[in-house]
Amino acid sequence: MSDLFPRTTVGGVSVSRMIIGTNWLLGFSHQSPSADAMIKRSYDAKERFIPLLEAYLEHGVDTIMGPFGWAPELVDAIKETEQKQGKKIIMVETPVVNMDDTPEARREAEATIKACAERGATFCLTHQASTDQLVDKNKREITRIGDYTSMMRDAGLIPGLSTHVPDTITYCDEHGYDVETYIQIYNALGFMMPLEIELISRIIHSAKKPVMTIKPMAAGRCTPYVGLNFSWHTIRDCDMVTVGAYSPDEAREDIEISLAAFEGRFPTMGMLG
Repeated sequence: MSDLFPRTTVGGVSVSRMIIGTNWLLGFSHQSPSADAMIKRSYDAKERFIPLLEAYLEHGVDTIMGPFGWAPELVDAIKETEQKQGKKIIMVETPVVNMDDTPEARREAEATIKACAERGATFCLTHQASTDQLVDKNKREITRIGDYTSMMRDAGLIPGLSTHVPDTITYCDEHGYDVETYIQIYNALGFMMPLEIELISRIIHSAKKPVMTIKPMAAGRCTPYVGLNFSWHTIRDCDMVTVGAYSPDEAREDIEISLAAFEGRFPTMGMLG
């Protein structure tokens, strides 16, 4: 099997099935304030990000997810890495958008979305903190979501949404909303998942569009071997796993574990303990 990572297609764009996560680059550890501070100290300049990005690119992992409006140093690092390596890095931006139903809020939302395009994003998926405000379980709909996906299309972005409410995917499919992909939490521990793992898995397998799963290692609560094997063996070939790493060596290890999972072999990695 090739040492280049498998790919899928989302909205007509070829993306790597492993997506580079950014929580452990931007200080969102989901563990403690001290862990957040440690991350921020480690990644406090453009130059700190580049070796990690290059480690992913070695194996064709060229897709990255994050709230890039909060991370100008990372955006600069992406651009410099692209120039240095001669390879495009596909940006999946997850902006927090003002969802208030007022003219002022709509103007603010439109400006936020346009800024994603100006930074070079290909995909725009409203952050769950925004998306989930609009989920109406009683009516089984996402109120006014079309307003925001239209803004994305107008800005030249491929629309999607992030959610912590798994029903959101089902509602999207039922109504045929203009979204090309979804972000959904999915991991072997059920960390931050509001429903049983089996139910989330059923929703992913029934989705009409590819799903970008996140938190495969439950924010460090299970090992990469356990978390990645679970994810790759229980999603579809069109779906993706977002994998964050704290160092280039961790990124290479995660890629090796993942490639071994596809090939049905034990990964080449050092012993624990």
